[in-house]
Amino acid sequence: MNKFRFLTSGESHGQCLTAIIEGVPAGFRIKSSVINEDLARRQVGYGRGGRMKIEHDTVIIKSGVRFGKSTGAPICLEIKNKDYENWQEVMNTEKQDYPAQETLRQIEEKSFTTVRPGHADYAGSVKYDLKDLRDVLERSSARKTAIEVAVGSIAKQILKEFGIQGFSHVIQIGKVKLDFYPKTYTLVKEKAEKSDVRCSDELTSDRMRNAIDEASEAGDTLGGKFEVIFGNLPVGLGSYSHWDRALDGRIAQAVMSIPAVKAVEVGAGVESASLLGSQMHDEIFIKNKTIYRNTNNAGGLEGGMTNGEALVIKGTMKPIPTMRKSLATIDIKDMKPATAHFERSDTCAVPSCAVVAEARIAIILADEILNKIGGDNFAEMKGRYEL
Repeated sequence: MNKFRFLTSGESHGQCLTAIIEGVPAGFRIKSSVINEDLARRQVGYGRGGRMKIEHDTVIIKSGVRFGKSTGAPICLEIKNKDYENWQEVMNTEKQDYPAQETLRQIEEKSFTTVRPGHADYAGSVKYDLKDLRDVLERSSARKTAIEVAVGSIAKQILKEFGIQGFSHVIQIGKVKLDFYPKTYTLVKEKAEKSDVRCSDELTSDRMRNAIDEASEAGDTLGGKFEVIFGNLPVGLGSYSHWDRALDGRIAQAVMSIPAVKAVEVGAGVESASLLGSQMHDEIFIKNKTIYRNTNNAGGLEGGMTNGEALVIKGTMKPIPTMRKSLATIDIKDMKPATAHFERSDTCAVPSCAVVAEARIAIILADEILNKIGGDNFAEMKGRYEL
């Protein structure tokens, strides 16, 4: 049984972000240029902060790939943090017995003890007994999603070999919603990729930018909603037999654990609560021995398994909790009232979050495909898939 697994490491301002991927059979074409394109998609977006002007993420494939093809061995990826040049003393991994006065000053300048509401700061400090909240911020930061997008890009390249492709687009930022978009997914993808808010409608995109500008001027932030769609999936990925193998559950966990995501929906999602059963469930028809449906309220999943329709997943991202507008909090150093620490941040990162969700879902789908087909090399798997 093949299992697509990965482990990442690295901090927001550390030397680099790394990933080890296990379970990729031999013979898959892996292009670093495609990974870099996906990394660039994550970095762009209206409302992003100053960090994106510093970093120009580029992946280094360090092992497991030779002459552009996977060898069957674990794959190692690395993304260097360019901003580390300014943080070398502060993020030094070695114990410093007698640090220089300048080093002490830099460490003190970057340390903080005022909890940021909405972040992992307080719970993380208690769980790991950390006195400097810098130690929580560095790993809980959404910066780590960059290496996840790189892993997801490899997953998407694997899926593409089996004719499975997907995309993401934004359907809401703040109170501005995309009321309608064509069901021709190719057109939606094309328009979304050209928009700096990843929205397929130009007028709605303008309104979204205006909302972001207003929030930025007020020192505030905005959240929103995105949709990820994958097509041409085989019937039967996932399982109804075991709760932890249900594909909707696996996907929900993958998307829900992205920093700042607070809700995940499948198909009609929360709207299904207001529909009658006769309105909700997708009727099944057949023509020339081909099964089809006129609706997809189920979002391509029934009983925890793919049903042959497009997979449609929505995610809701909360406003980023780091903002110039001060929030009341406490200082864990003396447990007294304080105002929250501010770290350079974005006004809105919903477009980027959509790209991360696209990567996370691709990872789950690649794992399901590899698990279903099995095999040690691409040629073997391709033959089985086409039977």
